[in-house]
Amino acid sequence: MQYDHILIRYGEIALKGKNRKQFITKLQENIRHKLKAFPNVKVKRTQGRMFVLLNGHDPDEVMDKCQQVFGIQSLSLAIKMENEEEAIKEAALFALINADDVKTFKITVKRIDKDFPIRSQDMNKVLGGHLLSNTEGYTVDVHHPDVEIKVEIRTEATYITSSVRPGLGGLPVGTAGKSLLLLSGGIDSPVAGYLAMKRGVEIEAIHFHSPPFTSERAKQKVLDLAEQLTQYGKKVRVHVVPFTKLQQEIFREMPEAYAMTIMRRMMFRISEAVCKQESILSMTTGESLGQVASQTMESMNTINEVTNYPIIRPLVAMDKDDIIKISHQINTYNISIRPYEDCCTVFVPKSPKTRPRREKVNQFEGQHDFSSSLEEAINGIEVIELTDDAATTTEFDDLL
Repeated sequence: MQYDHILIRYGEIALKGKNRKQFITKLQENIRHKLKAFPNVKVKRTQGRMFVLLNGHDPDEVMDKCQQVFGIQSLSLAIKMENEEEAIKEAALFALINADDVKTFKITVKRIDKDFPIRSQDMNKVLGGHLLSNTEGYTVDVHHPDVEIKVEIRTEATYITSSVRPGLGGLPVGTAGKSLLLLSGGIDSPVAGYLAMKRGVEIEAIHFHSPPFTSERAKQKVLDLAEQLTQYGKKVRVHVVPFTKLQQEIFREMPEAYAMTIMRRMMFRISEAVCKQESILSMTTGESLGQVASQTMESMNTINEVTNYPIIRPLVAMDKDDIIKISHQINTYNISIRPYEDCCTVFVPKSPKTRPRREKVNQFEGQHDFSSSLEEAINGIEVIELTDDAATTTEFDDLL
């Protein structure tokens, strides 16, 4: 006897109404994609549950992959057997004996198949008695057991589990539309992308590259961050914008205190052009309220003026320590702290305006025509598609 299935539980999805099937189908598709390296694994679903059939594959390796899929609340190794009392007894005994560091246990039976002749409470007693009489050193503890052996008697079969691993929760990636992530080389924006994906958002990324002020290593750092985010979705396309000429023009022609604000407005204009080309419905940023000059309420209000696209800010109310904690959990922190600067950190005014007013910024922008450099930056965009397997490069079509 051995564990031959993984039982997948989903939390928030179960609360959906008539569109629940759409979410479950997407979750099943995403799990299949994540497990593509295991050719014999099958992903099946029944009412209220999803199962991964291991077919001889290492259960720990498969479980690790499943724990990277949004939409899974928890998962457990499971034994499947026929709805027959003696078979269930032996499987429950196997589950107890093979649990690590266990002295107390609890049996929980859920009889979904009402044709099964023994009621749930009675089956609890039957199985508990069988385990106690066929082992030594174990006792029952219904309040704080070392292990809870769960028995689900369903119509098609019975499944027994004895441990629970947490999943990522959230919603399956691809169920909430697509957003363009403004991806720098810092700590915050990859975390913002991860949290957007947790809400079912499929992300593409845009990065503003300013050689020679920012190096190829800085660009590679961003691509490595995007590749790490593919672990939680199927792919991430990165739109790399040649930003040097436009950025130099901004800092040369505009008042220094307002240059950062105007630069961010140009970034949003370029991002909106990409959104229109790629049918992307929103933008996502790593902004946290009050963290830097461009992230005050006044700055956000002035910067947002140039686009009517929704701006998703998953980190807006988070402390830096909380953001760093998540970056460690998703393995982006060590990439983000590599000593290669992005364009926002290289071009930093000595005293940036923290409360820029729209009318002032519009006045300054009206004194210089940026359209040629803006168009050149858009037309020079390079698109790099990253998956959890490899990266491919394509040239970006003319957006205008």
